[in-house]
Amino acid sequence: MTKLNVGYLLPTRDQSFQEEHDPGRLVAQARRAEELGLDSIWAGDSPVTRPRADPLLLLAAVAQATERVTLGTAVLLPALRHPILLAHQLATLDRLSGGRVIAGMGGGFPNPGTEAQFAAVGIDFTRRIGRMQESIGAMRQLWSGQSVSYHGQHFSFEDVRIAPPPSRPGGPPIWLAGSGGPALRRVARLADGWLPYPPSATTYAKELQAIEQATTSRSLTPALYATLCLDEDPDRARRRLRTSIERYYHAPLELVASIQAVFAGTAAEAVDWLHGYVAAGARHLVIRLAVEDHDAGLEEFADRVLPLLRAQDRR
Repeated sequence: MTKLNVGYLLPTRDQSFQEEHDPGRLVAQARRAEELGLDSIWAGDSPVTRPRADPLLLLAAVAQATERVTLGTAVLLPALRHPILLAHQLATLDRLSGGRVIAGMGGGFPNPGTEAQFAAVGIDFTRRIGRMQESIGAMRQLWSGQSVSYHGQHFSFEDVRIAPPPSRPGGPPIWLAGSGGPALRRVARLADGWLPYPPSATTYAKELQAIEQATTSRSLTPALYATLCLDEDPDRARRRLRTSIERYYHAPLELVASIQAVFAGTAAEAVDWLHGYVAAGARHLVIRLAVEDHDAGLEEFADRVLPLLRAQDRR
């Protein structure tokens, strides 16, 4: 079985809530996560709906501050950008990091805040999936290092070459988010990996099976985006999770928990919960910590959860 990888989502949005605005501290957290044995570092994307540091600029700094960890976006919204510019940024980041980039991408969850974000930058929200799909095709051509042309419904260009090309032939692997029939078919058709957040391991297993049945020509990395709140007092853990989730998403915890993988409880219980997804097929966990002190939260996760995950994976 493929080794289980465990990653850490940098708290870019949490910094904005606290009016801290210190990207240097995020870079230091990434460096510390590498020291603690995490396999990957991730940054989210939402310039308007949930404002935060730009993920690609931040990961460029992280690339220079680290040596080993994979660098990923969880997730980037390509429909907000032109594919020539985005392909150029991702290729440069891949060069800076020595080929450590994963381009996690999504269409944007349908809600008023996301629609307003698209409107703010002058892009039709209803066209976001088509733009994303065309962007993926166009970027993979551009990452060849050759002069290429592309003609689609949303983007069209002639004889464009970007430099530098990515470190890896073909460019960074693209992981797509999403659940449900259309999204799963897109993953099977377009992606190198799957980065969803289904609320149960049972749903994860069923959807992964659907992807695998539709994917015949290549291997695909099954991943998971999950939010954890650790506390030895389960009631206090749930209260802390509610505060974090409702501040982050501006929605009731119950609604978010019906859509996303979220957990509150002890470290041992968290390991058991995560292992349910691992048993269902997940091989790369991207962990968002629901905490007030992210430095202490990272240390706690690395000390109390990560070793148990490693031990279970070796069984």
